[in-house]
Amino acid sequence: MTTIPEFSALRRFDWSQASAAQRSEALSRPLSSSSDELLAKVQRILDQVRADGDGALRALTRRFDQCELAEFAVSDAELAAAAASLGEPLKQAIDDSRRRIERFHRETRPQPIALSTAPGVMCERLPLPIVRVGLYVPAGSAPLPSTALMLCIPARLAGCREIVLCTPPRADGSADPAVLYAAQACGVTRIYKLGGVQAIGAMAYGCDSFARVDKIYGPGNAYVTAAKWLVSHEQGGVAIDMPAGPSEVLVVADAMAEPEFVAADLLSQAEHGPDSQTLLVTDNADLVGTVNEALAMLLRELPRAAQASQALAHSRAIVVDNLDQAIEVSNAYAPEHLILNVADPRRLLLSVENAGSVFLGRYTPESLGDYTSGTNHVLPTYGHARTLSGLSVQSFQKLVTVQEASAEGLKAIGPAAMTLAHAEGLHAHALAVQLRLRAIASEGRP
Repeated sequence: MTTIPEFSALRRFDWSQASAAQRSEALSRPLSSSSDELLAKVQRILDQVRADGDGALRALTRRFDQCELAEFAVSDAELAAAAASLGEPLKQAIDDSRRRIERFHRETRPQPIALSTAPGVMCERLPLPIVRVGLYVPAGSAPLPSTALMLCIPARLAGCREIVLCTPPRADGSADPAVLYAAQACGVTRIYKLGGVQAIGAMAYGCDSFARVDKIYGPGNAYVTAAKWLVSHEQGGVAIDMPAGPSEVLVVADAMAEPEFVAADLLSQAEHGPDSQTLLVTDNADLVGTVNEALAMLLRELPRAAQASQALAHSRAIVVDNLDQAIEVSNAYAPEHLILNVADPRRLLLSVENAGSVFLGRYTPESLGDYTSGTNHVLPTYGHARTLSGLSVQSFQKLVTVQEASAEGLKAIGPAAMTLAHAEGLHAHALAVQLRLRAIASEGRP
């Protein structure tokens, strides 16, 4: 059993009785930890990596990871040893999850499209891979082989020519074997023992082991998040997958919901860290008390009870008049994870506008999406679900358009293009069409 440090019950908030300002406050997130001081520290590390290359990487690894590395690249022997060290149940779980994630991402990847928009005019859209991508798999308080799966599978399916994966070394200089096994199972073998800000810098600027990448993907702590933000805002800097914030879940539950299920779903996000946020939205006020009782009971069983308790301190239970109002609350919050633990979740799904990933019904915990259902768990947080999507094969591609016009096609749509060009005062645009139309006329084409 775990001793619970100052457990804070979910604070009840009555939505219908609150003002607009109070509602906004109830849906506010914990302040971002990317302070000016943190950004300055991260920038100094990035500058050191850019200036001193591998020498800086070794010094920073010695400082932050407490190990000396002669080589950053993970060898074939290390990959084999990692696989041999894992128990069969874990390898089987990784392999089963990999197959489901691969199937979902393969079936949902963008397809080439070609259509005729006018006689003699063909327009196409081609999904082309981003050539060089960098994947970051953190190891902080716990290794994350599931993140390796979520990053490596869509990158490979997208057809990226160069895939570099960085993950922090342990004190003995090795990388987590489960992360190595998952990456290798996905076909990624360019794996480097680099962590934190220095790993982001190596991928953004290049190092002796590999050239700079075009886009960086993957979650991390506040320092990694700040590093990704900084390198993406430099002139000519690399792109990043999405802005990142603390983990979050919003659970919509009705009178039919099992309090222990709801509590466990809230705790599954709260245990990520003190800045995680969990919200319960319900039309049944009695559920708030029973969920709080379940939270107190289940917390005693969690090794990470301290982190979860801190997160619960700024979480809350919002009581609404009905489930339609619950979805209005959810859409306003735009959660990373939305769980609809209600009798008829499909009806509510029709009204969902903003969410990173949705989980329907009493038997669909968010944990399935994190590991084994097949969808991706790299999702927009901090309200970015209003405009951004979770990671997919398309995240590793560009959608390039192609057009081809025959003489017939140019004659059909060229005059309209000339008219619009003249209206905008761009006469060379019109001339490029006009000269071709004259050539077609001189050739006597009908």
